[in-house]
Amino acid sequence: MEQGNRLSASGLFRTIQAGFTRIKDSRAANASIKLVDALMSGFAMFSLKDSSLLEFDERRAKGGNLKQIYGIEKIPSDTRMREILDEVEPGELRPVFKTLLEELEDEGMLKKYLFLGKYYLVPLDGTGYFSSKQVHCGGCLERQKSTTGEVTYAHQMLSGAIVHPDLDEVIPLAPEPIVKQDGSTKNDCERNAAKRFVEKLRKDHPDLPIIITEDALSANAPHIDVLKENNLHFILGVKPGDHAFLFEYVEQARQRGEMTDDEYQVNRVIHRFQFLNNVPLNASNAGVRVNVIEYWEIDGDKCQHFTWITDLWVTKDNVFEIMRGGRARWKIENETFNTLKNQGYHFEHNYGHGQQNLSVVLAFLMML
Repeated sequence: MEQGNRLSASGLFRTIQAGFTRIKDSRAANASIKLVDALMSGFAMFSLKDSSLLEFDERRAKGGNLKQIYGIEKIPSDTRMREILDEVEPGELRPVFKTLLEELEDEGMLKKYLFLGKYYLVPLDGTGYFSSKQVHCGGCLERQKSTTGEVTYAHQMLSGAIVHPDLDEVIPLAPEPIVKQDGSTKNDCERNAAKRFVEKLRKDHPDLPIIITEDALSANAPHIDVLKENNLHFILGVKPGDHAFLFEYVEQARQRGEMTDDEYQVNRVIHRFQFLNNVPLNASNAGVRVNVIEYWEIDGDKCQHFTWITDLWVTKDNVFEIMRGGRARWKIENETFNTLKNQGYHFEHNYGHGQQNLSVVLAFLMML
């Protein structure tokens, strides 16, 4: 394949299809529709922004060049597609994400995402994509209303993407389902999913220099330990209500004149910083040391205030860029989830739940 052609639409479709062919099909060898065709059909449905499997089925019935564009030999009906995809183990789709990222890297496309000259920013956040009061499976999270006892069943996932403060395009990574784990009666949670996500991320990309950005719920010692164990840097938001010890420590240092001050003005906007390195995270984890950045954005009468902790050593030379990295966390919500919800991908529409894995598999295909 010619240099650069791998990243054309047809080249990427071929890469995805090749990845799907490596997924083991546990069905009978004489199955009328190949697993790769069912997976490519599901991928095509989201690629074409069809609002339902029925709409895709109507497209299939009309013919056209669907088979030619996506390399599908035999397109399944909506019912048959659900049946086939329901049996797919979602984790089998992870290598396709890995291969796509490696192709971007090989073609030099990742270079424009370099942050601070040598890292890649990866914000993490959770989102829901299925909810019902009747339909459910063994993996569904359960939320019971205290006043009525009514149970809502749901599927969620933790997602990450490579982003850059100056770029609107993001590169989604393989998501981590937030579902009840095998044999467990307890709900899964975002914290457990984050641990699985970063461990799998590092296994898939052992040498990629990554900075994880997350909100204040992740700024705790166990999670920071997991990030460090997996050789991942971090920029994490913190709030006074959740980190009273940290903020009190910083305030005392400010009163002693130990904070470093810095200020920039860009057009009318003033960017004001105070930062302090080597700060204990909290009283019970004094050995976990972090570097703290307080930031004020002042635009006339409007003032916004943010605080982050990071393991990157903060200086006047890099504080502005670290701030931009911290604020880029919103790209997982704006350029990822909101794109899928509001730009024709129908992310929160129920394409089907299935009995085993259908809902999760469809979410993976949409993210692809």
